Order: sequence, then C-alpha cells, then structure tokens
Amino acid sequence: MEKFLQIQKELVLVEKLTGKKINLAVFISGRGSNLNSLIKYSKYKNSRINIKLVISNKSDAKGLKYAKKSKINFFIINYKDNIDPEKKIIKNLNNYKIDLICLAGFMKILSKSFINNFKKPILNIHPSLLPKYKGLNTHERVIKNNDKFSGSTVHLVTAKLDSGCIILQKKLKILKSDNAKTLEKKILKLEHKLYPEAISKFLSNL
Repeated sequence: MEKFLQIQKELVLVEKLTGKKINLAVFISGRGSNLNSLIKYSKYKNSRINIKLVISNKSDAKGLKYAKKSKINFFIINYKDNIDPEKKIIKNLNNYKIDLICLAGFMKILSKSFINNFKKPILNIHPSLLPKYKGLNTHERVIKNNDKFSGSTVHLVTAKLDSGCIILQKKLKILKSDNAKTLEKKILKLEHKLYPEAISKFLSNL
C-alpha cells in the first residue's frame, strides 16, 4: 500500500510537468561527467529539459567548469558554514522555478524534510543494479562478490536511501579481467546514455 501511494503521488507530480519544457537543477560534488551529458542532451531539438541551475556542495568540484562553459547559473552550498544549508538550496530552487532535480554524483544525502518541502520529483543515478548494492563502494563490492553483471540505475529519490521507484536500468557483463577501477569507468560511460534516456522516459511515459 505504501509503495502504491508513493507511485500515485509521483504520477500527480509528473502530470503537472506534462507537455512543457521543464526547468532542471543538477546537483554535483565532483567531476560532473553526468552533468556534461545532460547539458548535451538539453540541446537536442526534442529534449524537454532546460538546465537552469547547478548546485554543488564543493567549491572545487571539477564539474562546475561545464556550468561555466554553458553559462548555467551555479551555487556553492557549504554544508559546514551554513546553519541550514537545505533551506538555502530550497530558496535557490524556488527562485529559478525548478521543476525537477537530478542528482549526479551529489555526495550529500537529502533529508526527508528537504524532499517533502521541495514537493517535486528528484531523480538519482546510482552505479549498481538496484536494489543490489545500495550506498557507497558499489564496484568494490560487486567485484568482491564475483558478480557476472553490473550496471546503473536511475530512480526516484525518497527518504530511504537508494530505494525509490526504479525508472530505468542498464547492465553490462563483467569480464574476468575487470577490477573496481575498470568497472567504474565502463559504468560511467553507460550512465552518460542512461540518464538522458531515463529522464525522457520519466517525462513521457509515466
């Protein structure tokens, strides 16, 4: 019943976005390669996303260069210096009329309060075939367990870590020669195609 109510609530949110160009915010903490892939996707003729804002919890995040290059507004939210950093993030999201958040390597867990106050869909991309290997160090755990396949998942964000409804997954075969680093590189490449496809599916089919 709880799962059904969650899906029903998310469908109502999606209905409000149907048929229009939506304002997207991307949250990053590091290299921003998924941000770059989303920027490229946003420029396609049939893309329905308009990336209005990039938010990072790190001032030295390499991914910020993509926001600067594409002249996308960005904000650095220092969790240590702000009494209520999430309140500041919500204010920025409201100022830019953000319809959808995409987490792309954002290394902070959003609180239940934030999710409830934003009241719009939040997507995340996770480097495993959820529900397997939630949390960190996914590639190391996959290799240690001698799995034959791994991949990536785009899912809706809920208060429970990596447990929201799955939108789309892609998998790849693990070779005997693979280690955590080679697997990470392969999956990252996979993610660059997966995230845009998942967003398109989310906006058009739900």
